[in-house]
Amino acid sequence: MLPAEAFRTDPNRLALVAINLAILGLGWAMADQLDRWPGWWPLAFLPFALVMGNSVIVLLFTSHDLLHGSSLRGRAWRRAVGLLGLALLWMPPTLWQAVHNREHHSSTNSLSDPDRSYLESQPATWGKRIQHLVTPSDTVRPLWLVVGLASAWGVHNFRTITSVLLFNDGAPNFTPASFRVSQKERLLIGLELLAIVGLHAGVIVWLDGQPLKLLLAYFIPIWIGYAGVIAYIYTNHLLCPLTEINDPLANSLSLRVPRILDLLHLNFSYHTEHHIFPGLNSSYYPQVRRLLQEHYPERYQLLDGSEAWRLLLSTPRHYRDSFTLTNWRGDRQLAVPLSGATRASAGASV
Repeated sequence: MLPAEAFRTDPNRLALVAINLAILGLGWAMADQLDRWPGWWPLAFLPFALVMGNSVIVLLFTSHDLLHGSSLRGRAWRRAVGLLGLALLWMPPTLWQAVHNREHHSSTNSLSDPDRSYLESQPATWGKRIQHLVTPSDTVRPLWLVVGLASAWGVHNFRTITSVLLFNDGAPNFTPASFRVSQKERLLIGLELLAIVGLHAGVIVWLDGQPLKLLLAYFIPIWIGYAGVIAYIYTNHLLCPLTEINDPLANSLSLRVPRILDLLHLNFSYHTEHHIFPGLNSSYYPQVRRLLQEHYPERYQLLDGSEAWRLLLSTPRHYRDSFTLTNWRGDRQLAVPLSGATRASAGASV
């Protein structure tokens, strides 16, 4: 029901990587001159810091599609370009392919998914404590929510990198679900991480290590970028039940967002569509949505972005079981908001 070109690679997307890397480079070049701007003039850089932050978002979503094979053939080339696109996000592309493509997509929102929320029964490790502190829920404090928007992506990466580089035995309990990588992958992840460290160090040296330059052209764009990325990611699966069968209609949520956001962010709001066809050219996700609404109207999960966030902020974030959420103390429980269709069609729990 979809045209053949929807499944072909689209090298034109590589231009987005180049354009947004150029925007970041221009921003750093401008910021390097901030010490020559008089008085309060450096604050005029803030609007461009917002543009740089959006470039961080676009680089993740472009690299995300690239590493699913939608833009470029050849694993080595994809990883090379992915390293450039994911460097500011502290994500080695080999690790991304392992944790996202292989683990998350094959076991979405199941007990084996390293990207799911923690279970009530899991120990109160540092990973679980941080997620409880900053993830949107009915108990999160506004200040910590803001801190989490700027840092949760980095915490996720630190948690995941640590689990495979320092342990890699499937035993760490500070992640929601542990996984292993091969020794070759582990070596590549380590080398890619060193390259990422070098890139960040190069930017810091370029900006002379000066606090104002670093704040305006390094930290603020990264914080904005991480916040934009995680604002989408929080809605992808946290409102859905845990599932034994990897059914995107049950364990994934798509959003309605302003059209400008879909244009800027490569239709990332079409998340159920992505889980059905991970390598599809994202320009064709609207066609997939129309087909899903036609053929699975009672099961396809679609919410306005504002409604998804309202639900996130009015429900607990730990799973008691597949269809029940509870808080840290375990004295409040609510049904998973989007569990109705799953219960009716499956009648099973993890």
